[in-house]
Amino acid sequence: MKSPYTGKEMTLVYERRTWKFRGEEIPYIHTAFKCEDSGELFTTDETDTAGFMQVTNRYRERYGIPYTDEIISIRKRYGVSAAKMSLIMGFGANQYRLYELGEVPSVSNGRMIRTAAEPEVFLQMLDGAKHQLGHNEYITIAEKVRRAVPDKDSSLNIFTCPRGEDNGFAARSSTRLKNILLFILSHCGDVFPAKMNSLLFHVDFLSFRELGMAMTGLSYKAFDFGPAPDYWLRVYSSFDEIKPVTGASLNYEGVILTSDCQPDMSSLSPKEVTILSEVCEKLGSLTSREITERVHKETAWLNALGSGNHIDFEDAFGKMGI
Repeated sequence: MKSPYTGKEMTLVYERRTWKFRGEEIPYIHTAFKCEDSGELFTTDETDTAGFMQVTNRYRERYGIPYTDEIISIRKRYGVSAAKMSLIMGFGANQYRLYELGEVPSVSNGRMIRTAAEPEVFLQMLDGAKHQLGHNEYITIAEKVRRAVPDKDSSLNIFTCPRGEDNGFAARSSTRLKNILLFILSHCGDVFPAKMNSLLFHVDFLSFRELGMAMTGLSYKAFDFGPAPDYWLRVYSSFDEIKPVTGASLNYEGVILTSDCQPDMSSLSPKEVTILSEVCEKLGSLTSREITERVHKETAWLNALGSGNHIDFEDAFGKMGI
C-alpha cells in the first residue's frame, strides 16, 4: 500500500492494543501501514476486519457464544429459515439472520442458540412457539427436527483442542481439513509429512494474520524439526483419499503423502482459497529441509521451542517466512 502523502510503499506494522467491545477491553494485534516519512498509520477495511475478528472471537470464547458458522450449521440441520429460527427462539424478526451475517449475539441469546443444537432442546422451544406457527407448519418442522442428525464431525480425535486461542478460533471440521490437504497435494505434488506440517502451519498462521481466524482447526507445537500439528501422523492417516506410500525425493527416503483426488473448496471462502494458493506458490517448490531452515528463523517457532506449549497464534504477527 502506498502512502497518500509521498506515494512511497508503506511498511506493515503490528501493535498490541485493546478494543472496547460491549464495555470490555479485549486485547488484539492491530495491523496498520506506516508512512515512514510522516509517521502516520493507515488501515484498510481488510485490516480493520481482521482486528475486529480477533476481538469478537475472544469475546465468543470467553462467554460460550457460538461462532457464525456454528449458528448457520444449527439452522441448516433443522431445515428451517432464519426467520423461522427467530420466531421459534423468541428473537426479533430478522435477528437470527443478522447473527448468521456476523453480528455477535448477546450472552443469553448466544447460549440459547448453543443449547438449540440439541434436537430435544429445540423441540421444547418449538412447542413453545407452536401457536405462532400454526398446526401444519409445527408438525412439518417437528418431523424435520426429529430426523436431524447431530453434527458429530468436530468430535473426531484428529482435533486435540477445543475451538479457541490454541487453534486460532478455527472451526473443527474434518471435511474442511481433508479438502485443505487435498488442495495442497494437488498444487504441490506428493510431499513428506514434515513438509506438509510446515505448509499447514503457514496456511493457518497466515489466515489468522489476515482474517483473524485460522483455517484447519488444528493446533501446533514446536519440535526440533519445525512446527507440527498435535498427533500429525494421526491427522494424515484419517482420510482414505490420502495415501501414505514409501518413496524418495532428492536422496531422501520415507513416507510420502499422495492423492489422486481433487479438493472440494465449496466450504472455504474465496479469501481462504487465495491464502492457500499463496502458501503453495511461495513454499510448495521448496524441499522439507529448505522450509525447515526458514521456519527456524520465525518468531512463532522460536518462542514456543522447548516450552511444550502450543504455538501462540499471535506470533503470526512476528517474523514469518511468507
